[in-house]
Amino acid sequence: MPEKTDNRVLVIAQELQVKGKDVYLMSPRLSCLLVLLAGICSGKSLANDDRYTDEERAHWSFRPRMQVDVPVVDGSIEETWVRSPVDAFVANRFAARNLAPAPAASPAVLTRRLFFQLIGLPPSQRDLRSVQQDLSPDRYDRLTDRLLASPRYGERWAQHWLDVIRFAETEGFEYDRYRSGAWRFRDYVIRSFNEDKRFDVFSLEQLAGDELSAESESDRYRYQVAAGFHRLGPIRRNAGNPEVAFSRNEVLTEMTDIIGASFLGLTVGCARCHDHMFDPIRQRDYYQLQAFLAATHEHDVVLASQEERGNHRRRTAEIEQQIEQLNKRLVDADTEQKKGLQNALDALKSQLPRPLPLISSMHNDMQKRSPIHVLDRGLEDKPGEVVGMRVLAVFLPDQTPSLAPDTRQPKTQLARWITDPDHPLTARVITNRLWQYHFGQGLVRTANDFGANGDKPSHPQLLDYLANELVRRGWEMKQLHRMLVSSRVFRQSSRFSQTEKSHTVDPDNRWLARYARRRLQAEELRDAMLSVSGRLHHVGGGPSVIAEVDQELIELLYKPTQWAVSKSLGDQARRSIYLIAKRNLRLPFMEVFDQPDLQTSCARREASTHAPQVLEMLNGRLTNTLAKAFASRIVAEAGSSHTHQVRYAFLVAIGREPDSDEQRAAERFLGQGTLTEFALAMFNLNGFIYVD
Repeated sequence: MPEKTDNRVLVIAQELQVKGKDVYLMSPRLSCLLVLLAGICSGKSLANDDRYTDEERAHWSFRPRMQVDVPVVDGSIEETWVRSPVDAFVANRFAARNLAPAPAASPAVLTRRLFFQLIGLPPSQRDLRSVQQDLSPDRYDRLTDRLLASPRYGERWAQHWLDVIRFAETEGFEYDRYRSGAWRFRDYVIRSFNEDKRFDVFSLEQLAGDELSAESESDRYRYQVAAGFHRLGPIRRNAGNPEVAFSRNEVLTEMTDIIGASFLGLTVGCARCHDHMFDPIRQRDYYQLQAFLAATHEHDVVLASQEERGNHRRRTAEIEQQIEQLNKRLVDADTEQKKGLQNALDALKSQLPRPLPLISSMHNDMQKRSPIHVLDRGLEDKPGEVVGMRVLAVFLPDQTPSLAPDTRQPKTQLARWITDPDHPLTARVITNRLWQYHFGQGLVRTANDFGANGDKPSHPQLLDYLANELVRRGWEMKQLHRMLVSSRVFRQSSRFSQTEKSHTVDPDNRWLARYARRRLQAEELRDAMLSVSGRLHHVGGGPSVIAEVDQELIELLYKPTQWAVSKSLGDQARRSIYLIAKRNLRLPFMEVFDQPDLQTSCARREASTHAPQVLEMLNGRLTNTLAKAFASRIVAEAGSSHTHQVRYAFLVAIGREPDSDEQRAAERFLGQGTLTEFALAMFNLNGFIYVD
């Protein structure tokens, strides 16, 4: 972009404003052109910083939530089909488009679906037998409650939130340094979901945990861990100096942007360099939001006594002194000597004491509070006016003043605004996320963008009804899960109904005329193979597991010694959420099945299809190792009869018995191949890889 732009662009914009025409109300193409050329190139805003038009404030997600009653169902849909309020809203959309709902899913399909949706694991043979033997009318509801009460629930649903906030245990960029103790934040999220912590409290603890008053040591620990939310973004260390201007600016940017994306569902980061191109978020708004974080700095809370700290410092200093001496000798050593010295150096480095246990947290340091300027084009070396703290002004009366720079507990002030029950965005955003994870796409398909450039809700009344229910019932998410999975909408088959109109009117399932079939996510697929093979090791919490990978991948790291593989076989078989979340090295199996890169917020996982996935499932070390374990389990549980082996394998892997054609084909396969090959084939069936 040129340093200077044609002054005629500014003249046109000024003339339009003089004539009372706000550029945000013009045609999108002309508006974007003027803002892009005049706003970015000149650094001048075309909008009034302190005033917002009625049109800007009227965007659907900025308006208060509607108070909605459950609608009366149109007569074309049988009343008996409606089982929950969700069904009533969806049924009326069916009627308006002459759609018919799909038939109900079979008990076996529905049971497997419910297990994966709530706990991310397949039902065991015992689970399936229990479901089949339970003939009580409320058996489905009781199964739902049992799964929501399982510790496996938190392990599954925590992963969704960790995707959104781009959780990682390393800092990214070249060094990708470990943040010791970062795993405690992951465990905090899992525990919060299992305890059904109110979402407003969950949000408050992450946004302002370091400012909250603790009534006990356990509260203080929890708040400090939760405040680590602000340290989850990548950070460039600049050769070890975290306080240079560029790095500090990037840290503040990361903290600001993720608050907008995760809690508000807004792309506030687009206003960093200029006024937002589509939403009524001025550049000044962006930096006033950032000002709430100006005093927030890294803070490692060491969990060790003074004596332990002293011993650790002394031992570290002794070894580092020896390392320094060896490095000096390396300079003048010949080739043969260098080999021996390098071996000695590596041995010394391996003796360095492990970091002391700590909490990777944040705290306010008012002495180091960063003055927040409106940065010309987002460049830290071009500071403009200094601004104070203020939430997004489109939600405030015009010309609302900023808070003073010395305002106490600034992040708490921000968090209270975000978690206000009447806030138009927060409840809608988290409700939409839950809907998306259960039905494949959100009522708003752009889960991180509720702004003008995002999607409009397919069922706006339903979204507001569910958001209102979430708030009314104390922000507890398990009750919302119950409402969603108990609905007829959730319990439909994934097949189209018999009417041709379903194929043409609702090919993308926007109106929910069937359940959305989906492929298992990377973690679910690995965990499912571990589960059916009998190898899954249910141990929760604690330091993350470093899995075995090819040495050539480790050698690509800046510091290969960072990848110290966990020695315990049990650790290698733990659930995937406990694997190390390292930015510069993802496990090949997880990467090919679309695990996020941990650099930015992942609002929705993609489900790509490409050749490396097939190679990984047929030739990969993980799948072949677990196929052998599955084969051993089949023999142990089903004996030597091919008939029994096939039935057992289908029941455990797919959640149902094989039909006659499948039985014959599988027995014929076993007559020609090995049981391990058969187990590997089971892993590659659509019935295993997909949730129907």
